Amino acid sequence: MCGIIGYIGDKEAYPILVNGLKRLEYRGYDSAGVAIISGKKLAINKVVGRVENLAKTDGKKMHGSIGIAHTRWATHGKPSIENAHPHLDCSGKIAIIHNGIIENYLELKNRLKKHKFSSETDSEVIAHLVEENYKSSKGNLKDAVSATIKELYGTYALCIIHSEKEEIVVARNGSPIVIGIGKGENLIASDVSAIVEYTKKIIYLDDFEMALVKKDSVRIFDKNGKEIKKEIRAIDWDLTMAEKQGYEHFMLKEICEQPDVIRNTLNVEIKGMKADAIRRIFVVACGTAYHAGLVGKYIIEKVAGIPVIVDAASEFRYRDPLIGKGDLFIAVSQSGETADTLAALRLAKQKGAKTLGIINVMNSTIAREADSVIYTRAGIEIGVASTKAYTSQMIIFYLLAEKLAKKEIRGLKELPILMQKIIEGNQIDKIAKKYFKVYNFIFMGRNINYPTALEGALKLKEISYIHAEGYAAGEMKHGPIALVTDQVPTVAIAVKDSVYSKMVSNMQEVKARNGKIIAIATEGDKEIGKYADDVIFIPKTDEILTPVLAVVPLQLLAYKIAEMRDCDIDKPRNLAKSVTVE
Repeated sequence: MCGIIGYIGDKEAYPILVNGLKRLEYRGYDSAGVAIISGKKLAINKVVGRVENLAKTDGKKMHGSIGIAHTRWATHGKPSIENAHPHLDCSGKIAIIHNGIIENYLELKNRLKKHKFSSETDSEVIAHLVEENYKSSKGNLKDAVSATIKELYGTYALCIIHSEKEEIVVARNGSPIVIGIGKGENLIASDVSAIVEYTKKIIYLDDFEMALVKKDSVRIFDKNGKEIKKEIRAIDWDLTMAEKQGYEHFMLKEICEQPDVIRNTLNVEIKGMKADAIRRIFVVACGTAYHAGLVGKYIIEKVAGIPVIVDAASEFRYRDPLIGKGDLFIAVSQSGETADTLAALRLAKQKGAKTLGIINVMNSTIAREADSVIYTRAGIEIGVASTKAYTSQMIIFYLLAEKLAKKEIRGLKELPILMQKIIEGNQIDKIAKKYFKVYNFIFMGRNINYPTALEGALKLKEISYIHAEGYAAGEMKHGPIALVTDQVPTVAIAVKDSVYSKMVSNMQEVKARNGKIIAIATEGDKEIGKYADDVIFIPKTDEILTPVLAVVPLQLLAYKIAEMRDCDIDKPRNLAKSVTVE
């Protein structure tokens, strides 16, 4: 991990590559590097920290029209110049950049004892393997790479150059990579956003495919080395969506975009879903998407009456799940590239289940491999901490439940207006100022808003680095209440619903132990102030719809606290937007 870009053409490659890396910053990284073919030699520039550091160094003096660049998110070895990509072979003529994990790298490294290694990474072994195979391939770089990937066990998206070759060799297995087709130039990237400024014509590589990219041609090969034709897809991306447009942070922009996003998502048409053809539904996802899946369980079971099982993708794929014919498997992923979710999808297909992707990024791997796909239409999400993708995923579950049950959910179409009221309110700043210096938070919710508590805690810990945990409120007395003090505030999702009185009892238990409470409550609730120190009100809506509204003040609270703590909100430490390794 985490970001790849390559360029071959007639223009100066360095500024294009650095600009592409800036477009990939939202994916999360700890170091960056560039390799340029300059006068039949490789010029290398690597930095620890932000991509902007590349622009401050002598890299701007690197001239050449062929190059590759990378942002690294550490998996093997700490962040350092040595561990940053690109990695070179012993001759200094071959440079590689790699996303993924090579699981047998130690075995391969032990075979390459005559080679000098400069890093702690699994990726560097690829450069030395290519060097070995380049000799036996009589100087054919494509053949050398083809021989190399046959020895790799794990996942990879690779770009490889040789100082004496006017070409870039690309390979993929389990980690996304695309090729952008230009006029007299071509580009490679791990994410369309890195190259959309230069071309709207894209080829998506699939697993075990390779590409030989020159400035005026792209040749694709399958796992057997046979040349194949791939469809060139036109993408419809508005570059301004990837700009802040006056907002301080992408996260705030994306929170504020949610009413319009929800309007777009509500116009999605669900086709081909029949309840009588579905025995059970399995929803599998990671992180925030997993929380959307938990909300989806409540929605579908209540509205459509179909049993739903929700799993973290990293657990589902290793527990030999009892899934098969008659079951519907739903993979939820903003990027459509989440490694564990993709692996779970493939397992479900092997076991005979029908598969559906709830995806934001069009033509992503999960979108292509699932039997059917529903796009959330959330637009480009740059902030690492997901906001608008989450609410749009929940909306898809409402629409899916309506389709399966053949009935409407009252109040669904009013949600954008109600959400706008929350965003335009001024309830958050004072509360954030009161609590931004604390070290621990508890979030608690019940029923359909238990996942809201989980998501609120996740948002806070992701961007403010405050330890926060979400709990089912009824479980507080079974352990977590031991954490309650006057220095550990509790956020209670206490909307007027069928479990309101139970929630109030849980709040009283916290208050009895001197705990401070921030309540998310329904407008018009005159009693809630008796049980809470601070209250954030949301508009009244049907109980089943409350998660869409209740999460918005939690997003804003996390944002404001992180801002007051001077955190890097859009690029929080150690996190990546699209997790493409297992």
